[in-house]
Amino acid sequence: MDLQTKALHAGYEKDTQGTMAVPIYMTTAYEFRDVEHAANLFSLKELGNIYTRLNNPTTDVFEKRFAELEGGAAALATSSGMSAIFFAIANAAEAGDNIICAKQLYGGSLTQTAHTLKRFGIEARFFDVHKPQQIEALVDDKTKVIFFESLTNPSIDVADIEAITAIANKHNILTVVDNTVATPVLCRPFEFGVDITVHSASKYTTGQGLAIGGIMVERKGLVDKLKGNARYAHFNEPDASYHGLVYTDIPLPPYSLRGRLSLLRDLGAVSSPFNSWLFIQGMETFSLRMREHSKNALALAEYLEAHPKVKKVNYPGLKSNSNYENAQKYFQDGLCSGLLSFEVESLEEATKIVNATQLYSLVVNIGDSKSIITHPASTTHQQLSQEELIACGVPSGLIRISCGLESTKDLIADMEQALNA
Repeated sequence: MDLQTKALHAGYEKDTQGTMAVPIYMTTAYEFRDVEHAANLFSLKELGNIYTRLNNPTTDVFEKRFAELEGGAAALATSSGMSAIFFAIANAAEAGDNIICAKQLYGGSLTQTAHTLKRFGIEARFFDVHKPQQIEALVDDKTKVIFFESLTNPSIDVADIEAITAIANKHNILTVVDNTVATPVLCRPFEFGVDITVHSASKYTTGQGLAIGGIMVERKGLVDKLKGNARYAHFNEPDASYHGLVYTDIPLPPYSLRGRLSLLRDLGAVSSPFNSWLFIQGMETFSLRMREHSKNALALAEYLEAHPKVKKVNYPGLKSNSNYENAQKYFQDGLCSGLLSFEVESLEEATKIVNATQLYSLVVNIGDSKSIITHPASTTHQQLSQEELIACGVPSGLIRISCGLESTKDLIADMEQALNA
């Protein structure tokens, strides 16, 4: 089936009531037929509902449908995009290990990897996404994950996915890609060798800024990379916390299963059934919206590129952009999502422009149907030093735009009056 068809039908078999819309199963727990049935569920002899911290019928549809869109084997829904990133990394690494991350990451991802995970004993090492060859010098026998974004936020760079995954596979290391900005509609990381993707479902998945949530997806056949791999002994040895289960020995996608039975069970960062239902609604128009977001962003980027007050426009759909070649290779039909950024002369000039807009809302979010404007250096990346801001592509004069679904003409008109105010 084509992607748009999957977005409408995948993962849902109509219940006994024949409901066309996926029901919201707002329940904490589920009744077992008898003691044997309960025991079989807990031992994985049977698959079914146990407790909504582990699984839920509505969330199950969300996970299956998203995995289908991404082209993966299985997915694990979480309470936020940040928890999806944490689970993807913590599922592979432990105290004493290290991960290798792109410098060009969302501000929250930078603080999680560089600071929060450090307190768990996991070291983050950083490379320039434009120089994947730097990864080689950072790898050692304790490296467990290479983490980057397919389309970076807010520097708007496009990673050379195949170059990074080639290095990772050479050393038998897992790659984790945040595909939030590109979405499965525009970028298919598994087709270029990626092992795991993560998303903030709060962004383009819901599409209207309605709910917080995240999701982690593993590629098909990942078990072959994990099985017998000395870097990931905990997937190949009995799990004392779950009846001695060996994750690579059972016929279920192992990365998602361990994330569910270990991390989701013990840390509890679960998606609520209602939020999962909202994400399902958003997914039905996923592909239609992403085309419109991309169309608006390209038109606005072309306008900004020609404006004398704009020093630089970051949008890979522009032929003049240094990421254009990668965008043509990795993105469907050359569409580059609704996120762009542009740089003006100073912090003062950027502040003036942001404050002068009327149609754009000053919000620290992306992927909404309404257009959003943000000054990253004073908000999402405020915790970084000037040197760190420059390193991750966020100078003080940078303005980020998440193009919504308004009229292109109106978006350009509002930006014109703000630039000339």
